[in-house]
Amino acid sequence: MREQSTDILIVGGGLGGVAAALAALRLGRQVILTEATDWIGGQLTAQAVPPDEHPWIESLGCTASYRLLRESIRDYYRHHYPLLPAARADPRLNPGQGWVSPLCHEPRVAVAVLEALLAPYRASRQLQVLLRHRPIAADTEGDRVRAVTLLDESTGAEVTIAAAYILDATELGELLDLAHVEHVIGSESQQETGEPNALPGAANPLDQQAVSWCFALDYLPEEDHTIEQPEDYAFWRSYQADFWPAPQLSWTDVDPETLLTRHRAIFNGPSDRVHAEDFWHYRRIFYRQHYPQGLYPSDITLVNWPQIDYWLGPLLGVSAEEAQHNLRGARQLSLSMLYWMQTEAPRLDGGYGYRGLRLRPDIVGTSDGLAKHIYIRESRRIRAEFTVLEQHVGVEARGTLRGAEQFFDSVGIGTYRIDLHPSTGLRTYVDIPSWPFQIPLGMLLPVRVENLLPACKNAGTTHITNGCYRLHPVEWNIGEAAGALAATCLEKGLMPRQVRNTPAHLEDFQNLLRRTYRIDLAWPEPRITSR
Repeated sequence: MREQSTDILIVGGGLGGVAAALAALRLGRQVILTEATDWIGGQLTAQAVPPDEHPWIESLGCTASYRLLRESIRDYYRHHYPLLPAARADPRLNPGQGWVSPLCHEPRVAVAVLEALLAPYRASRQLQVLLRHRPIAADTEGDRVRAVTLLDESTGAEVTIAAAYILDATELGELLDLAHVEHVIGSESQQETGEPNALPGAANPLDQQAVSWCFALDYLPEEDHTIEQPEDYAFWRSYQADFWPAPQLSWTDVDPETLLTRHRAIFNGPSDRVHAEDFWHYRRIFYRQHYPQGLYPSDITLVNWPQIDYWLGPLLGVSAEEAQHNLRGARQLSLSMLYWMQTEAPRLDGGYGYRGLRLRPDIVGTSDGLAKHIYIRESRRIRAEFTVLEQHVGVEARGTLRGAEQFFDSVGIGTYRIDLHPSTGLRTYVDIPSWPFQIPLGMLLPVRVENLLPACKNAGTTHITNGCYRLHPVEWNIGEAAGALAATCLEKGLMPRQVRNTPAHLEDFQNLLRRTYRIDLAWPEPRITSR
């Protein structure tokens, strides 16, 4: 077994992990960043989800480095793709013209941009990136985590990495379990948190948000790209949850906000319109009309729709065998949805099936066409020195108060609706308005362990507030703050708890975030987050 050491070990190369690495590297620390897949970028890349962002993202509400990431993605298209002049000159170029975000793009472009951001530090060996490395054990001593052992999936070899600070940026908070860090999974009870939308009875650790195995499609209507019928197609073709208004494989679903029945098909007109209220345009990641006529045969869209939300079983709190069973179920659901669309889905012209829908494995970097990693909405969450509740951020829960709770220890800002997808407790959506919020430092501090920090969806939220803290820009901000905190503690010989609980140290750290990282710590005015 190999052994290594570094200043800061970041396990998990998603958005939070990359942001944490960049923050620590800027302060001169040695960093090892590991990632279980062969793509860094997490939900933006390996999970293939275009950024879910708030309405003001172009002007405020994210860190300077996240804004750099967004603009670098646009510049990648300007420099490497044969855009028409109008598209190239558009300062708010949306490569896919999807309406879920003003920046819908191919996941591999984000991989290239993230790699470019890290490249200068890799050249100097200040940063080492270990891809296809999965954590399998943690060595703890008292209230510290000394080292993490990872399995190299490419070779089968193991490596143990010791570090002064260890950041858990894994998608499921894997180090929290391996290092016995106090944590929560699933839904808390209303009695425990007082949250209006928490479970009214007992807590349910197995009540976790649905996961989704995303995939990319283009459409060649004169061709037949029908896949082989999936093994579980008969089950999914007939399955309907009690809380759902129609079979899972249909164009009928639920409006997340109103909970009213909704009908939305893949097409409600030509596929290459600039905008349409259909699924094709929802997360479209490549728009062929940005380019000379005839150069590209089709737009490309990313399927992350309600029909592929898998809620029949959780990934956490169950045996490895059951977790694998549920991962397989999610894959089968996604493939079954594709097969249904190709063969049985009602068409606008009265026929059935869009056989020209074609999987694009090249877009997601896999051989089977499904994303490298399942899309995770909910992780293990630390029991934190401070936990954000619905009462701190929810519009309804705040009552007559205007704006979210103001936190003295803010390390950033974000905003999104409290957006919880149907859960493995077989509950429907919880999708309610929230106030733009701050990210308190206390939510990054475990109640006991001193040198492990969360840097993904595993910070101190509840099942409810995870719904607004889980999206791309907030995960990035959490990771950036965690990386800066670890580097600051090493530089000054402090512990994270000292930084938060000593006014002078907290002021210094917040000034560092403002001045060096250009992170806003407060919103200029209260405003309600909407779609």
